[in-house]
Amino acid sequence: MRSITTFDIQYAHRFYKFQGEAQYLHGHTGTLTIEVEDNVEMGVNMVYPCNEIQKVAWNYIKNFDHALILREDDPLLPAILDVYEKQGIKDGSKNNTLKGPAFDTELAKAYPDCRLVVTKETLTVEGMIKIVYDLLKDKLNIAKITFTSGCNAASAEFDTAKKIDRCPLCGVALDENGHCYKCGYQK
Repeated sequence: MRSITTFDIQYAHRFYKFQGEAQYLHGHTGTLTIEVEDNVEMGVNMVYPCNEIQKVAWNYIKNFDHALILREDDPLLPAILDVYEKQGIKDGSKNNTLKGPAFDTELAKAYPDCRLVVTKETLTVEGMIKIVYDLLKDKLNIAKITFTSGCNAASAEFDTAKKIDRCPLCGVALDENGHCYKCGYQK
């Protein structure tokens, strides 16, 4: 069975070296759907609490919300950073409170202080799915991710054979010591 949650994010990007309209800087509202699969946990009668999926995933996904997403070789990147430096916002501002932890993976690097994500590949709907799965695969038993941006959409299904030890009282993942951060249960 699956628990499913959805996120809406606003972002700007462009397809550097693309020969169509998407080569210009533009923005989107994207909808990201994450499906988590497992057994229904007895006692809580759910696969995984959707509000907890939201918390775990949003911690990383919020780096993409109201962010500029550019490919690492895009010549706009140094220009944007220069403007941010001159404006005094490259290292953050007091109004930049919606930021997740910085991350640096093989696919992308987040600079939360300046609302920027730098990707190895052009950010397409397929690319966003690859990045999100890479960020969350060890935290949630993801069965499927779907990302829709404008009229573009893609989805991918994943193997869910991984066993995540969950709390019998509230259904969330236990930490490496068998402790539940939500209700205090100890295995």
